Amino acid sequence: MARRAVGGGAGGATKVRTARRPEVRLPPLAPYDAGGLEPDGDYDALEFRETDLAGQDGAGARFMDCALTGCALDEASLPRARLLDSVLTGVRGVGTQLAEATLRDVELVDARLGGTQLHGAVLERVLVRGGKIDYLNLRRARLKDVVFESCVLVEPDFGGARLERVAFVDCALKGADFSAAALTDVDLRGAAPLELARGVDRLSGAVISPAQLLDLAPVLAAELGLRVLAPG
Repeated sequence: MARRAVGGGAGGATKVRTARRPEVRLPPLAPYDAGGLEPDGDYDALEFRETDLAGQDGAGARFMDCALTGCALDEASLPRARLLDSVLTGVRGVGTQLAEATLRDVELVDARLGGTQLHGAVLERVLVRGGKIDYLNLRRARLKDVVFESCVLVEPDFGGARLERVAFVDCALKGADFSAAALTDVDLRGAAPLELARGVDRLSGAVISPAQLLDLAPVLAAELGLRVLAPG
């Protein structure tokens, strides 16, 4: 099974280094039929299909080469869990707890999530494609080679997070908070709309389009304390 990511671009003053996307190739999977999750459990090469994981305690669990399809994750407790070389498709839930989790070489497709807690988490080579995520908490998280594509993010919180080679592609970004965040090679040009609630002063290290600059002009003026008045 190949786990390597593809992509990457040359650095430079006029270029943004491209986020490397995961390339997940799952092995033959066995159906998961063991009932509830267990703290610190090991789950290798398993298929969770339409599994109700709501309220389950899988703190510290490891999911390796797994597929989770159509699973319910309401209030699932998965702090410090590790999701590696796995694909999550059509998962749904409110209040999923993934604080300090590790997601590496993961694809999250067509998710419908609300209030997902990923503060302090590490995301590396992660693709979030399609779906809608409300109130995503990524405070103090570390994101490297992460792509948000064709999805809707409502009031995501990147406060204090470190983002490197992160791209938003055909993605709606509404009410985002970048307070105290550190950005390196973050490509926001594909975000439409691009709406920032806080943290416009932390956009150094990001790239936006000329049209987005015009859209952000009122926010930037307010941040700088500029008054914009027509000639009197």
